[in-house]
Formats: sequence, C-alpha cells, structure tokens
Amino acid sequence: MDFNLNKEQELLRDGLGKFLATRYDLEKSRTAAKLGPGWQPDIWRGLADKLGILGAAFPESVGGIGGGPVEIMVIAEELGRALVIEPFIDTVVVAGGLLQRTDNPAAAALLEHIADGSAIVALASTEPGGAHSVSTTAVHTGGDWVLTGEKIVVTAAPLATHLLITAKTSPDSQGVSLFLTEFDPAAPPAGLEVHGYRTIDDRRAADLTMDQLRLPADTLLTDDATASLAQASDEGAAAVCAEAVGAMRKVLSDTVEYCKQRQQFGQPIGNFQVLQHRMVDMYMELEQAVAAVYLAVLNLEAEPHVRARAVSAAKATIGRAARFVGQNSVQLHGGMGMTEELAIGHYFKRLTALQYEFGSTDSHRMRYAKLTRP
Repeated sequence: MDFNLNKEQELLRDGLGKFLATRYDLEKSRTAAKLGPGWQPDIWRGLADKLGILGAAFPESVGGIGGGPVEIMVIAEELGRALVIEPFIDTVVVAGGLLQRTDNPAAAALLEHIADGSAIVALASTEPGGAHSVSTTAVHTGGDWVLTGEKIVVTAAPLATHLLITAKTSPDSQGVSLFLTEFDPAAPPAGLEVHGYRTIDDRRAADLTMDQLRLPADTLLTDDATASLAQASDEGAAAVCAEAVGAMRKVLSDTVEYCKQRQQFGQPIGNFQVLQHRMVDMYMELEQAVAAVYLAVLNLEAEPHVRARAVSAAKATIGRAARFVGQNSVQLHGGMGMTEELAIGHYFKRLTALQYEFGSTDSHRMRYAKLTRP
C-alpha cells in the first residue's frame, strides 16, 4: 500500500504550510480567542480566496476542488501543526459532508457559500443524554416545524451563519431528521436561547435551548439522517486525529529543540540518556498515531462497519498518543510548560480536548471491541 502523497497533495500541504507560517500568529490568534470575536475572519477568507481549501472535499459544481479524505487529512494536519482555531472541521468536514449527502437544493447552495468563505455551519446534535441520544422533537403544525429540546457543546455555534439541528419528527421513529436554518448568534429567533462560551482549548461553543422554536417547512433537509450522521461523526473523528498528528509533530519538535538548548549541570539536558529515552518514546507514539490515521483515512469510504472499526482504532490510538506526548512535553519543559507565554501549553490544552471530540478514547475502545467481537 502506497502512503506517499501525490504531487497535487504535496503542493496543497506545502502551500497551506507556508500560508500559516507567514500569516498565522499564535499570539494574535489567542488574543482573538480570549478577547476578540473568537476567530480571525481574515484568515478564514484567506483559506477560501488564496488557497481554496474550504472546498477541498466538495465537487467542482459547487466551487470545490473535488478532493477526498486524503486531502482533508493533509489540511487538518497542517491546521493542527499551526494550532488553528478557525472551524474547518466543524464546517467543511462535518457539516459539509452532511450537506453533500442530501439532494436538497438549499444544501447545494450552502456548499457554495462554505467554499467561498461566506458561510459557517455548525451541527447541533449532542444532547445532555449523550452523543447518540436524541430527545429533541419537531412537530409539524400550522405549516411550520416546531422544535423543542436542548443541545449542548455545539462547537462553532457562536461563529455560525447556519445551524444543522437533529430532531425526531415522530416519537416512534427510529430515524433522526435533520433541519437546516439560518442563524445569528447575536440575535437568535424567538424560542431559541443561546449560551455561548470559550472552551479550554480556546474554541467557541454554545448550549442551545429550543422552546417552541418555529422553523419553515422547507428547513427539513431529510427525514432520516441516521446513517449520514454516523458517517459525518467518523469523518470528523478522522479529521481531528489528523489534526492531533500535526499538533504532536510540532510539540515533539519544540521539545527536542528545547532539550538541546536548556542547560543543567553544565550541559544540555538533551544529553541525559533518560530524557533521550523519553523523547524516543514520544516519537514512537507519534509514529503509531500516524499509521492509525492512515488506516482511518483510507477506510472512510469503506463499508460502515469497516469504516467505524478503523476510525475507532485510530481515535483510541490518538487518544493514548496525545496524552503521552502532551504530558511528557510539558514535563520536559518544566513548570514553564503550562504558562500562557509558551506555545507548548496551548498545544497541550488542544491535545487534551482532542481526546474527547467525536467520542472519548474509552468509548472508541469499547466500539472497536464490539465491532471485532466474533
């Protein structure tokens, strides 16, 4: 099996890497996260206008470049290396995947706006009962849909122009319906309460409470999005795994460089064999993570059970590696490793959060065990 990137994919990686190296300043992005709007709109526009990567996995008919899972992996890894907080995975990978798998004309129109950078879409699916529990109801009355329920940790919602909302249109239905609506977090419609906040890794998220929220009849995208939602979750999980690989590459590189410079007992601490062994262990964890990401990415278009098994294997492997690499990088930097002034502390927070996105490490271990059981 060939794991080498083709020439176009290498150009995509190198072009994005150079763009982020010259235009994405970590201090500026953290200021935007903490004190500003939570992101940098000019960076988002640059990703669309200068690089065209917001349509990387979209068909050319909607302004995309016709790429696939490998292109998403390449992009996500570079975004992770630069610790980008803009909602690429939420909007392009998860929401974009859901929209592509519907035949609603509104979905195709929105894909064009995502590709040109004018739309940000957030998926509101997680509820207090768990990621796979859907108790939100949608009742058809008076020509409209009336939604009642609660969604939590809707990442990118405070930045979004549109929401995808999961709900059940019938108490007896086994499927989950999907609604698409325009959204203004600063002025939500009657019946929708938005509580926005900043997460530990400097992303923006919100909890949504719907109390008789009325949506037009044409906002229903599909009556049964169950299979599509499962695929979107696996695609999102594979993307955050690739993002974690990029972050771990940067963390390991910075840690090795620091150990070459930090002096103790008259010599660099990197000369001490016990620390060399620890950095080798970090490298081995990273390489296992890379292999697991390849496994997941190359199986994203396989049968659902094969895809799910590969993604869970990757997510569990990444969870272990991110924890090990993150904790050891902080320890090797000493107390300053957790300070705001040093980049390593910000990477550690993101690597910690990544372990729980799209399912925790333990939940994916259990799913993998279930899928491999005779």
